[in-house]
Amino acid sequence: MEYFVQQLINGLTLGSIYGLVAIGYTMVYGIIGMINFAHGDIFMIGGFAALIVFLVLTSIFAGLPVAVLLLLMLLIAMLMTSLWNWTIERVAYRPLRGSFRLAPLITAIGMSITLSNFIQVTQGPRNKPIPPLISSVYNIGGVTISLKQIVIIIITAVLLTVFWYLVNHTALGRAQRATEQDRKMAALLGVNVDKTISVTFIMGAALAAVAGTMYLMYYGVVNFNDGFVPGVKAFTAAVLGGIGSLPGAVLGGLMIGLIESLWSAYFTIAYKDVATFAILAFVLIFKPTGILGRPEVEKV
Repeated sequence: MEYFVQQLINGLTLGSIYGLVAIGYTMVYGIIGMINFAHGDIFMIGGFAALIVFLVLTSIFAGLPVAVLLLLMLLIAMLMTSLWNWTIERVAYRPLRGSFRLAPLITAIGMSITLSNFIQVTQGPRNKPIPPLISSVYNIGGVTISLKQIVIIIITAVLLTVFWYLVNHTALGRAQRATEQDRKMAALLGVNVDKTISVTFIMGAALAAVAGTMYLMYYGVVNFNDGFVPGVKAFTAAVLGGIGSLPGAVLGGLMIGLIESLWSAYFTIAYKDVATFAILAFVLIFKPTGILGRPEVEKV
């Protein structure tokens, strides 16, 4: 039982990271109906930004408290990834918004490759390690839980609550929901559609930066290729939970994390990704909209 609970904790931690990235996928898809495949690389850039901030601050301020250091890493990484995603939306996606549906998809894949290769050239192809930021470990009833796992789970819960409130109870959220339902009608009613879409990309990038920082803190290493596999799994989480639903994105992320952790613990680790995508296919066969997704209503 202790081993099972241990794997549950590990799965919830990993799933929290996937869930944060999945929110960015589901927000962009909900607003403009597009899958931003470059979002996984924004997550990776967030990890590198946090690493650079860590190296700069520790070289200048040797005795900086860990809480302050982690907060600065999060804030600067969020700022940098928001700027990146805002630029990508303005340069690569907005001019193609009225084009045929495959054009933004192809552009998103191209942006993903561009960002990955840019980081490879500027930061090098090797893994970039970081010393442990939080090393405290607690043993409760034979189950080991680290402080960094607690931090990751709490941050995910807080951010989900904040973003759920923003979307459902603020003027920005109303503008986002109006743009999602009908962009032309929203513009006629005074909603600045372009600004709303740009803010949505910025919000998604900020969450990806938090996830990238948590990923760096949890594993202690980041690589230029880290945007691909976690990005695909986060997209899978968004689809599994119901793309377009914020709670669904987090639920899907937690499920993906739990599946990976439990499969790796009780079966061969070589097939954990196969198990994840097989379960996704199984769910979509019987519930194509995902667990919390709603069927689209065709406008006539």
